[in-house]
Parts: sequence; C-alpha cells; structure tokens
Amino acid sequence: MTRRLTAVDALRGCTVAAMLLVNDPGDWNHVYAPLEHSVWHGCTPTDLVFPFFLFMVGVSTALGIDPRVAQGINPSALTRAALMRALRIVALGLLINVLAWLIMPGVHLRLPGVLQRIGLCFAATALFAIYTRPHIQWTAIIAILLGYWCLLLLGGSLEPWINLVSRSDSALFGSLVYQTDPASGHGHDPEGLLGTLPSLATSLLGLCAGRWLRDGKLKPLFVAGIAALALGALWSLALPFNKNLWTPSFVLWCAGWAILAMLLFHWLIDHRGWPAIGRRFGVNAVAAYAGSELMQILLPGLGWQESIYQHLFAGWITPLAGPYVASLGFAVVFVFIWWLIVYVMDQRRWYIKL
Repeated sequence: MTRRLTAVDALRGCTVAAMLLVNDPGDWNHVYAPLEHSVWHGCTPTDLVFPFFLFMVGVSTALGIDPRVAQGINPSALTRAALMRALRIVALGLLINVLAWLIMPGVHLRLPGVLQRIGLCFAATALFAIYTRPHIQWTAIIAILLGYWCLLLLGGSLEPWINLVSRSDSALFGSLVYQTDPASGHGHDPEGLLGTLPSLATSLLGLCAGRWLRDGKLKPLFVAGIAALALGALWSLALPFNKNLWTPSFVLWCAGWAILAMLLFHWLIDHRGWPAIGRRFGVNAVAAYAGSELMQILLPGLGWQESIYQHLFAGWITPLAGPYVASLGFAVVFVFIWWLIVYVMDQRRWYIKL
C-alpha cells in the first residue's frame, strides 16, 4: 500500500505543479498554446490538468476510505469526517475568492471556483465509497454521462453564453460567476454547479481505477485506459471535447490519459524504483494550490507583480529570447518557489490536511 501511495502522491503532485505552471504566467498576453486552455471546443494539454486532479481525488478516496469501510469502521463517522473535510475545502475556496475581490484591482466577487468543485466532488465520491458497491458506482458513472448528454442536447446550442450550463450559472449565481458577456448579460463559470455533475463522473472513474490499482489489477486498468480514450474520441465526433462544459466525451478522454499516467507512474516508481518526482507537492496538494492562489492575489493586489516581472524577467529575457520565454520563465520560477516551500514542509513533516 505504501509504495502505491508514493506513486499516487507523485502523480497528484505533478498535477498540482502543472496547475501552478499554467495558472501563473508572467504575462497572459504571451503564453505558449499548449499552456493555454482551449478557447471553447477542443482539448489542450492544459485542459487535462484539472480533470487529472479530480481523477486523483477518486483514486485517493479508494486508497483512503475504502480500506476503512472494509475494516468495519462506523459509516457515520466516516461520513462526518468526509463531509467536514469537503466543507473546509469549499470554505477555503470561497475565502480565496473573497480575498481576490477585496484586494485585487478590478476583480469582482465570484462564488464558484476550483476548490469549491474539488470539495463537492470529494464529498459525493466519499459517500459513494462509503455506502455503495462498485456496480452501483459504475452504474452512476454511466447514468451521469448519458443523462448529462441528454441535458446538453435538450438545452439547445453548445455555443458560449447560450448553452444550458451557462444559462444555469446565470440563473443560480447571477453576476457572481467567472465572466459575464457585456452584450447579453449572460454569465458563465467553468466551475459552475451543473458542470460539477460530469466532474463527479471523473472522480468516480478515479475511485474505480484506484480500487483496481490497490488490488493489483493492472491489465484491466490498461485496457480501461485505452477504451476510455477510444470511446471519448468517438463520442467527440457527436459531442466535442469541451472543458468549460465538461462534456462526457471530455470526461472519458481525460480519464483515459489519467489512467495511463497513473499506470506509468506506478510502474516507474513502485516497480522500477524511480524517484517519486512531485511527491512533495502531492502530500501537501491543497495547501500548495491554495497558498499559490493567495500569492497570486497578493502580488498584484499589493502592486508588486508587474515590477517583479519587468525587473527580474521581461527586462532582460525579452530582448534575448522574446516575451513568451520571459512569461514562461516567471511561471517556472513561481513553481520552483513553491517546490522549495513544500520541500521544507516535507523535511519538517508539516502536512496540512484540511
């Protein structure tokens, strides 16, 4: 179990490091295409990052909660612990949004967010792990994907602002969403409530995959990864990949890559003895992400970001290598600083568990 957890921590940590890299360029006007999200339909490497994290939420649930259920620990105690943790994650996400609104110039208040979606998906996945059997979980995954597909079709267009997901965001949150169309007044949030439903399918796929990993069913996992990629690619012919809408084709496509990545990490780290690169981020995943978000708020909020970027990066890198390299350099250094932080935390055995 410990060796497998090392690979899982490493993959989770690499995912967090990737989140920091794509979220913190020096200049948003100069970002390499693979480090940007798709404008709407499509799937870039960056679009895989958040689904990977939600997939790992499910894997971690299989490794952490499933054994406790098998040991006969009181389901009520497990439920209470899981829901309280989920509540703390959601509250932290809301706090970060409020701080951004109060500190950063020109930022409006937003209710949904990355941590909010993580908390909701963790809560639901934990309840599935505690109270249902695997066949019910697989049934739920199928029902969610097919049901959500039907909702999208019944909702009409998939285009920005007028799709069912955006309309539901507007109805539920009003202007307290990620962005609002000035022309129509319609809102949209990539982490809105309706889109959290297929995100739960991503975490449930991680739950099932984590159970197979724990039980050593590696060949079925490999077949499942290839099958998910193939089915996702076929489904995308009728329903495009779309991270903003978290389309079912996108769910399967991302899950397929996540399964194969997990198997690769498991083979290299647990079987071949490779260094667990990323583990230090992985054991303090939420702390690293939340801390980086706070830094991302404070630097521009205090008026320091532009000065730091111009003097330490753009001022000398841009004349030599261009603005894209300068922007990427800032992001790489930002990730390195947080690696140093989690390194020290790991050395001192400081593990922040919400």
